[in-house]
Amino acid sequence: MDPNSKHLGTTVWDASMVFVKFLEKNSRKGRFCPSKMKGKRVIELGAGCGLAGFGMALLGCDVTTTDQVEVLPLLMRNVERNRSWISQSNSDSGSIGSITVAELDWGNKEHIKAVEPPFDYIIGTDVVYSEHLLQPLMETITALSGPKTKILLGYEIRSTTVHEKMMEMWKSNFVVKTVSKSKMDAKYQHPSIYLYMMDPKAPLLTEAGASDNGNEEEEDVLNPGEDEDPGVKSEPCCGSQEASLDDWEIRRCGAMAARLLKDVKL
Repeated sequence: MDPNSKHLGTTVWDASMVFVKFLEKNSRKGRFCPSKMKGKRVIELGAGCGLAGFGMALLGCDVTTTDQVEVLPLLMRNVERNRSWISQSNSDSGSIGSITVAELDWGNKEHIKAVEPPFDYIIGTDVVYSEHLLQPLMETITALSGPKTKILLGYEIRSTTVHEKMMEMWKSNFVVKTVSKSKMDAKYQHPSIYLYMMDPKAPLLTEAGASDNGNEEEEDVLNPGEDEDPGVKSEPCCGSQEASLDDWEIRRCGAMAARLLKDVKL
């Protein structure tokens, strides 16, 4: 991360940390195990420092991580600093992933064409913070998607107005499911941070079909019976009265950013 930059993309936001710890927890079984993720094409939108993209690359995916031109120097630096150990980690596990950087302004047709859609996965964390971004984000996700694309978004609610508008738009275009807190890492979660899984709706659905697909549900990201931590409850920021705070609690209280992946150099 770049503490001297005023651009939002140069900060490691908490939702990206929740996202990668969610991947880590669910990488042993189910849809996110490396044997199922190997070779999947992934694009990260609004990547910033690229943490979420690194998480997918470590599972064996071929990741294109993208952002605006102002953020690319930092993003490219992070990728170069971490590419070798990502390759080494994946070679040890038998899954060779990759990560590359590309410029992508949402809604820019030339940028979208250059990354060669469709993708197996579209990911993003904390990419929605202003209402004016909702429409270009929606258009970009749609343009990058194919019939079987899975969309994974991590998001911290900061404005109920923006959140309600966002959910309305998403449900009009995608089948939206919310990841339950029990599927997240027991420590790296927070009541205001949500993970969503979305599938593109089939084109030209009848009205009856569309109404069925608009419902928001909880997504079972593991195979039946594989939930290792049922009943995990989210804890509020600094809610405990213990004598000491760990890195995550300190971060949630606004102090120095905690290192999530000790090997990732951001």
